[in-house]
Amino acid sequence: MDANEKVIQTLKSAGKPMKAGEIAEAAGVDKKEVEKAIKKLVAEGKLHSPQRCFYDIKK
Repeated sequence: MDANEKVIQTLKSAGKPMKAGEIAEAAGVDKKEVEKAIKKLVAEGKLHSPQRCFYDIKK
């Protein structure tokens, strides 16, 4: 499972918006990797930021 999938899976199980650091801790992935994955997933339209510095799955 790559970082993108881990980010999505972590957000799905949390069921709420999370910060990059929280996602990294929960997923057991380096924060830099999570930040790269978030940037890519937002560009692809899979994630959005409902509040500054928080990310959630786009519904």
